[in-house]
Amino acid sequence: MKISIIIPVFNEKNTIEEIVRRVQEVEVGLEKELIIIDDASTDGTRQILENLDYRNLKVHFHSKNQGKGSALQTGFSKAGGDIILIQDADLEYDPRDYSKLLEPLLDGRADVVYGSRFLGGPHRVFFFWHYVGNKLLTTLSNMFSNLNLSDMETCYKVFKKELLNRITLKSKRFGIEPEITIKFAKLKCKIYEVPISYSGRDYSEGKKIGWKDGVAAIFHVIRFKFFN
Repeated sequence: MKISIIIPVFNEKNTIEEIVRRVQEVEVGLEKELIIIDDASTDGTRQILENLDYRNLKVHFHSKNQGKGSALQTGFSKAGGDIILIQDADLEYDPRDYSKLLEPLLDGRADVVYGSRFLGGPHRVFFFWHYVGNKLLTTLSNMFSNLNLSDMETCYKVFKKELLNRITLKSKRFGIEPEITIKFAKLKCKIYEVPISYSGRDYSEGKKIGWKDGVAAIFHVIRFKFFN
């Protein structure tokens, strides 16, 4: 089996080489490919990516900034693996958690696995109101999807690639998180959660998601529940 690790990137010159190194070093027991989509970075990230040289690395450059959802959709279209894993480029999520994420998929229990920041893994203590916002969005998503996730907004979503043939993704920005969740729920997928570690960063360190994305996520939860 083969795993495709999709890394959307926008202005991450300080972390992109390190996250690629960490992903390359982790052993997963599967053939591994890395697919990086640079969403029109302007800080020198593109130049760094152009000089990376790994046999199993593919890099695609967007000509203009389109958002995380668009970058992921580009990555999904280029993935050749049996399993898809989404990895952010900012070092908040640790690739050493891959074995925990993959276990329920590889032993046949799950079609989809979410890595939850709220199930007891070590994490940096940070922003109370981000936590509250995340819990509110997750609760709303659970109400409309009839799931009991603890962390809908997590980056770590791992799933069988064949599921992408059964859904059509439309979100351009961070709405991709509730869209994927709602659409997997509609497919009656077997969804598991596992605890992961989390090293959150603040806006001075490059964090990009903001309150407007949270408001938009509420709209997307309702939108994708009742419309495709």
